[in-house]
Amino acid sequence: MTDSPALTEVEQYGIERIPDADRTATPLDLFRVAFGGANTFATCVLGAFPILFGLSFWQGLAATVLGLVAGAAILAPLAVFGPRNGTNNAVSSSAHLGVHGRIVGSFLSLLTAIAFFSISVWSSGDALVGGAHRLMGVPQNDGVFAVAYGIFALLVLTVCVYGFRFMLFVNKIAVVAASALFVLGLFAFAGDFDSGYQGVFPSSSSVGFWPAFIGSALIVLSNPVSFGAFLGDWARYIPADTPRRKVITAAFASQAATILPFFFGLATASIIAQKAATYMDASAPNYVGGLLAVAPGWYFLPVCLIALIGGLSTGTTSLYGTGLDFSSVFTRFSRVQATLFVGVLSTGFIFLGRFAANLSQSISTFATLIITCTAPWMVIMMLGFLTRRGWYDPDSLQVFNRRQRGGRYWFNHGWNWRGMGAWLISALLALTFVNVPGQFVGPLGDLADGVDLSLPVGLGTAALVYMALLWIFPEPREVYGPEGPRLVRASDTPVPPITTETGAPVVAAAEGV
Repeated sequence: MTDSPALTEVEQYGIERIPDADRTATPLDLFRVAFGGANTFATCVLGAFPILFGLSFWQGLAATVLGLVAGAAILAPLAVFGPRNGTNNAVSSSAHLGVHGRIVGSFLSLLTAIAFFSISVWSSGDALVGGAHRLMGVPQNDGVFAVAYGIFALLVLTVCVYGFRFMLFVNKIAVVAASALFVLGLFAFAGDFDSGYQGVFPSSSSVGFWPAFIGSALIVLSNPVSFGAFLGDWARYIPADTPRRKVITAAFASQAATILPFFFGLATASIIAQKAATYMDASAPNYVGGLLAVAPGWYFLPVCLIALIGGLSTGTTSLYGTGLDFSSVFTRFSRVQATLFVGVLSTGFIFLGRFAANLSQSISTFATLIITCTAPWMVIMMLGFLTRRGWYDPDSLQVFNRRQRGGRYWFNHGWNWRGMGAWLISALLALTFVNVPGQFVGPLGDLADGVDLSLPVGLGTAALVYMALLWIFPEPREVYGPEGPRLVRASDTPVPPITTETGAPVVAAAEGV
């Protein structure tokens, strides 16, 4: 194993398999990046939703813990693909959706990253400007907000261009610094905090309680799920022989640790609801503004620091994965070129949404819809890993990126309609159950008296349909490796050899890993 590259050395690897000698990351590094990307103001905003929905503090805490544990449990198994295959999760999905079908994962991660990057920049930028206004009298106008957003975007883009090692360095600092500032905030608001805050629904029998409780839990759950397509971006630098339980534990712990920003958001939202209720108006909520309104003067500087650190760490984890995935779909772009292109595109979207099209309120709904479609994809990946016994052919995974044809994962002209069919059916059905009041309500969104059932429906449908399709229409035996399939059958359908686009044969594929 070689020494780690210098921080200022621009990362050269794209989505090709990372050589074993260059895999110097650890499960702890995975924890730092994943936790650092979620230990931000954006997570605090999500933590405020239980209060915004009318729950009491303790009801909101119960919903938060439920959503966080469930989301972390769904996310954690997705961490195994990076060390196993040495590439990102979108490329690994070739094994289950086909050589061409893997673009589903790439575009889901692209859309998710843009959405959460926007949420992060908007919330952190607003907090930074608001804190600077209260601390130093900086004016709050469009020009100042534009400068704040531009600074964030430039800093994030710089870190992402340098790549994984620089991003890891930033998140090592962010994990400690942001956590310390959040803990300091708990002391800052301790005098105003009342754990007996009753909300609108003081008892579980109140009309509307369960939709609010389940909706709050699902919003919290969506935060860990949003990392599903990105875990491989960071875990691919972990050695392949690292025990799976350590990698899975690191991914789970990274999300469980976000109870800190979630609790901060929940507790401060309950204070805002009592001392500055206008900021928690459901029709036009402004958590960041409310936080600054109730915060003691000495905490304004920590608010600015949280905004800067949090915006940088979340932005880098989102944009890095986006550039990597974009380069995997449009292989003429290097990782650096793809990162620059998507960075400029994302920054343009942020400015358009904030100043021209007023998309800042609906972006959270956009993120919800994306995650509703991503969750079934995650289930298919996990069940695919289970049925394949964790065996993959690295050469066949790279067929799309090398502009080749054939291989173990070619299936039907590059599409595995079993995985694709299960994803399409479950994602479309889940979308019909979405219920985001005032923004988007699917045709079946009111079926459960206002309770949003989209994620449970999507997860359950994906599992049932995918396993049924694998059993009724067995995949070729060669995709399962030497030990054969687990829980499903296999067929004796021959697998086409890997060839170039012109039909010329390629050197025989290497052994699977």
